[in-house]
Order: sequence, then C-alpha cells, then structure tokens
Amino acid sequence: MSTAISPTAYNYKVVRQFAVMTVIWGVIGMGLGVFIASQLVWPELNFGLEWTTFGRLRPLHTNAVIFAFGGCALMATSLYVVQRTSQARLISDSLASFVFWGWQLVIVLAVITLPLGMTSSKEYAELEWPIDILLGVVWVCYAVLFFGTIVKRQTKHIYVGNWFFGGFILVTAMLHIVNSAEMPVTLFKSYSMYSGATDAMIQWWYGHNAVGFFLTTGFLGMMYYFVPKQAERPIYSYRLSIVHFWALITLYIWAGPHHLHYTALPDWAQSLGMAMSIILLAPSWGGMINGMMSLSGAWHKLRTDPILRFLVVSLAFYGMSTFEGPMMAIKTVNALSHYTDWTIGHVHAGALGWVAMISIGSLYHLIPKVFGREQMHSVTLINTHFWLATIGTVLYIASMWVNGITQGLMWRAVNEDGTLTYSFVEALEASHPGYVVRALGGAFFVLGMLLMAYNTYRTVRAAKASEYDAAAQIPVGVAH
Repeated sequence: MSTAISPTAYNYKVVRQFAVMTVIWGVIGMGLGVFIASQLVWPELNFGLEWTTFGRLRPLHTNAVIFAFGGCALMATSLYVVQRTSQARLISDSLASFVFWGWQLVIVLAVITLPLGMTSSKEYAELEWPIDILLGVVWVCYAVLFFGTIVKRQTKHIYVGNWFFGGFILVTAMLHIVNSAEMPVTLFKSYSMYSGATDAMIQWWYGHNAVGFFLTTGFLGMMYYFVPKQAERPIYSYRLSIVHFWALITLYIWAGPHHLHYTALPDWAQSLGMAMSIILLAPSWGGMINGMMSLSGAWHKLRTDPILRFLVVSLAFYGMSTFEGPMMAIKTVNALSHYTDWTIGHVHAGALGWVAMISIGSLYHLIPKVFGREQMHSVTLINTHFWLATIGTVLYIASMWVNGITQGLMWRAVNEDGTLTYSFVEALEASHPGYVVRALGGAFFVLGMLLMAYNTYRTVRAAKASEYDAAAQIPVGVAH
C-alpha cells in the first residue's frame, strides 16, 4: 500500500467552515431554546415586547437548530465523507464557497425576519418567499456539488453513507419546492398555493419528511461513516445497510398524515399514515441495530472514548425515538398525546438524543482531522460534555413525558354530568414543575455546547495553516 502524497488535495476549507459554524449555531439555537423554555416558567421574560414573545422566537429556535445547526453539520460531514470515500476533490471550490455563504445568508435572514413576524406560518417552513427562493438555489448548488463529486470519484463503489446523504439531499429539495409553492402579495408576504385540508396534508407531508429525510436519513449517512471509523470496526452488515436505505426511503414518505389524526383530513389518509408509521419501525430498528452491532469486538473502547460514547448513545436515542414515533401514530395513543407536551418530548428525544449527539460525536472526530491535529484540545472536556448532554436530554424528555400524559388525562377527564373535570388553567398549573425541569435540562445541554465551543476554539487556534494543507492531502492507494 503506497502512502505517497498525491498532488491533488481534498477541499477541507468548506468542511472547516461548516464545522465551526455548526458549533456556533448550535450554541445560539439551543441557547434560544432554553430562553423560550424559561419563558414558559417565567412569562415576564417576554419583556413586554412583540419581538421577544414565545410565538416569534419559537420558530426562530426550530429553524436555528434544524437548519443552522443541523444543516451545517450535514453539509460539513457530507462534503467530508464524499471526498474521503470517493478519493476525489469537490468538483468546484467556488461552488463550495457559494453553498457555504449562501446557507449562512439564509440563516441570517431567518434571524432578522422571524422575530419581526414575517412568516408563512408553516411549521419548519416559516420563511417568506424571497428567502425560500434563495434557499432553493443554494440547495440545488449543494446537490450539484455533492453528486458532481460522486460522478468524478476514483473508486468504483459508492459507499453506503453517500446513498443516505444523496437521498436526503434529493428528497429535501423536492419537499421544499412543493410545500413552499406560494403566491407573493408583497415583498415579505405570501399565501400558500394550496388551501384547506390539502394545504394541511402537503404541509405535514413536508413536515414529517423534514424529520424523516433532513433529520434522519442525512444523519444516518453520518452514522454509517463515523461509527465504524471511531470504533475502528467494519459495518456489522453492509447488506443490511442497503436494505435499511431502500426500506427507509420507501416507507418514510407516507407517514405524514399521522400528524393530522382527528382533523378534517379524510379518515383513509389518516389510517394510511398510521399504518406506514408502524411499518417504519422495522427499517428504523434495522439501522439502529446495524450501528450498534458495528461495535462487536470494540465495546471496551466505550470506557475510554467519549466520542464513541456520543455516537453509541445517539443510536440508543434513535432506537427509542423511532419506537415512540410509530406508537404515537396509533390513533388511540394519539388521542391522548396529541397537542400535549408528550409530542415535544418525543421531538427532543430525536433532536437532542439522536441528531445533536450524532452530530457532536461526528464533529469531535472530524474537527481534528480537517485542522491537522491528532485529537481535540481536551478529551476531559469531551467527557464532561457527554455527561451534560446525556443528563440534559433525559431531564428534558422525562419532564415532557410526565407533562404530556398529565395534560392528556386532565383534558379528557369528565364528570358524571358530562362537564369537564379540570379547566385548562388547572392543567397548565399542573404542568409548571415540568417546565422548570425542562428548562434545567436544556441549560445542561447548552452548557455542554459551550464546552464544545471552547474545546473547538482551542483546537483550531493550535493548528497552523501548513497543517490544514497537509490534512487535506490524499494518500494514494489508501482506502478511506
């Protein structure tokens, strides 16, 4: 095996940019989440201003965590993995630069417009039409960059992680373009092209698949590269990973109607969404088991490797979330859980436990590599971060489970004469302790992110430009 340095180097500049911005947006987005969680404990934190109300800041929080933190993590890792596994440089440095700066511009515009109340009012798709168009253009350029690099790959095989990244890129483009079809009225106001139940159906076809493809499929691409790399073990079953991919993308797209149980949506469509959600458990757990079993012969590393701990615990949360989701899609369960904090707990079991933890673990592996360092500045800080993140996530989701079931039971309780046993305010008072615990759990998680930011800063500062360049060289004949 030759280890001679090829004159061709990887483009690690864009990976470094996205990696650093992932950490920065993570601190901002999650910090904002703690702030609005605190508003539900202490409403005075609205400060009597329209721009700082929960209703204005909550969509900013979701956009910042999903698209700023999650999006930057996906772009950093996908552009890193596609180069390493294809043994080819990105097709265009200028296009890579446009994708990075264009994505940051979309996020900054969201930060400006959402607190001002400029919104389409669609969940996870609140941005108004000019920003939607910019987002679409940047995303198509990202797709060209990713798939163009695969086309010029030096290896015959397309690694399975790239199948997941590719699927996430294509479906996210389709979802965004279809759901964002709207009629502009002014520069910052538009109305959906769809109406009534059709609008709701298309919105949740988009909304659930934003979870299914943006927040699941893309991060599974991450899992299939970074778990084997960090464990220094091969994937448990490559065949299962291919079955996992095709089953997941075939089934996930049908699950959206389970968000619309007991609404004006036709009953057959609700039942279809429920059935597909339950079947979805099989490929989800197939992928989780595949990731876990890849640690065969390497479980002892969990004692000393906090990065591997992040990756493995994220898989545990992925398994839990993808069991809980199909159960909550069953109509009788949904009758209790719908509109309660249980849904919020489920979302954050996935968002904090799966998405954030797999991203954090992957970045701790990736950042030293692209900055030419042996490892992160401090392994002790990574270990501390792991425990803060784990404890914070458990506090968050446990408090929301208790709140949600309490709310569901109180809302459906009736007296013998058919009147409601509890008022809405009584249910709200019963929820207050849970909101305190939720804010505390979120604060734990953000504290961990601040430690990560410091650790990243020290790692980057210790690196030299010459080391950046050396890190980006492609060793000839060495598989990645």
